[in-house]
Amino acid sequence: RDPPGSRGCQPPPSTAMDTTSAPQIIEHVSDSLNFTPFETRWIPQSARFALLGQMPRATGVIRICELDRGKINTVHEVEKPCGFKCATFGASSIEERRLASGDYSGNVQLWDLEDMRKPVWSVKGHEMIVNAIDGCGGLNVGGGAPELVTGSRDGCVRVWDPRQQDPVLSLEPVEGDTPADCWTVAFGNSYNDSERCICAGYDNGDVKMFDLRTMQLRWDTNVRNGVCHLQFDRKDILMNKLGVSTLESNMVVYDLRTYHPTEGYAGRKEKVTKATVWGTHFLPQNREVWATCGGDGSVSLYKYSYPAERKVKDGDGIEKGVAGNVELLNNRTLSSQPIVSFDWHVNKGGLCVLASLDQTVRVAICTKLHLQ
Repeated sequence: RDPPGSRGCQPPPSTAMDTTSAPQIIEHVSDSLNFTPFETRWIPQSARFALLGQMPRATGVIRICELDRGKINTVHEVEKPCGFKCATFGASSIEERRLASGDYSGNVQLWDLEDMRKPVWSVKGHEMIVNAIDGCGGLNVGGGAPELVTGSRDGCVRVWDPRQQDPVLSLEPVEGDTPADCWTVAFGNSYNDSERCICAGYDNGDVKMFDLRTMQLRWDTNVRNGVCHLQFDRKDILMNKLGVSTLESNMVVYDLRTYHPTEGYAGRKEKVTKATVWGTHFLPQNREVWATCGGDGSVSLYKYSYPAERKVKDGDGIEKGVAGNVELLNNRTLSSQPIVSFDWHVNKGGLCVLASLDQTVRVAICTKLHLQ
């Protein structure tokens, strides 16, 4: 028998998630910098990460850091003539681990981290600053050849093969029009050797998806606010979800499995913070969980739940998608300034590195993500 006053071993009711079972966002270690960081990326298969940014004298810096017993140590640092804005390891093999970068002068370069005196590959990719870069086909992620995609203030989106100097594809604004500033680019739908898509977001709120196999515009929409960041939940599967982060504190998650001829893809719009949403970053170990980075210095964890039916038929019998629900798991303010770069560790679930405009790099741990 149970003692007096006891309710027995009854499980707690399955209501909304309480704080004891929610994932916690814990700052592990931080380090102040003497430059403004714009990008931070984990070096594959290691406890090291690369930091890229701009010195006060407008020169560029690449710093290689490593975690060592609760501290961040600088392993190597080089200074270059022009500030760096973006970087990715996405087009590199795991063995070479070459870092691709875009800078303020429009250069797209590939660096060997063992010898960064000069790039192993370099092109003048754009006439103006390279705002964003993404890679695919490297790190055993995605089928097909390794490729890079870049987006620039000149309004152009270009796809590059690091084995040649000319772009594989160049999407350019109409002559005579004032070009929209391309703020973000991403690869997706690379589930075999021939299929691959790129998605680009612009300062006027446009989101455009281009199919690299058919060489056609696959979808475009407008989210009414400048698009700061977008990302497919996985690059190497039949495209499933797209996370779009915008100005005015909005985030939109699109279901990409069902396309309607007039309505396009179904999306769920959420108000995230009271500031710009700088990024939506899907967890590598679970594509239904992601982190958003706020202009107020906050990190929020969200979970996506699919509807009972992901597609329904409209009045004309044409299938259209149904957006799922978005649940806030937890959030925490880590910085007094916007968090402009965030990267999950592929091998260590919940480990992340983030850079903010208070000239600080932080390594954080998000707990209990495996339970979601």
